[in-house]
Amino acid sequence: MTKVRVRPDEPFEKALRRFKKKCNKEGLMQRLKEVKHYEKPSEKRRRKLAKAVARQAAANE
Repeated sequence: MTKVRVRPDEPFEKALRRFKKKCNKEGLMQRLKEVKHYEKPSEKRRRKLAKAVARQAAANE
């Protein structure tokens, strides 16, 4: 569970921004998107392959 403590004299917006960053780092929003809609196994393989190809292209540059 993601938790962020609001520091004394810290604006709520700043704490909310830290919370959102923490959620993104943990991949929480990505996981929710994956669970929300069913993805066919062929689509999942295609997406993973495209991600791997992009990662390799970035590594080779």
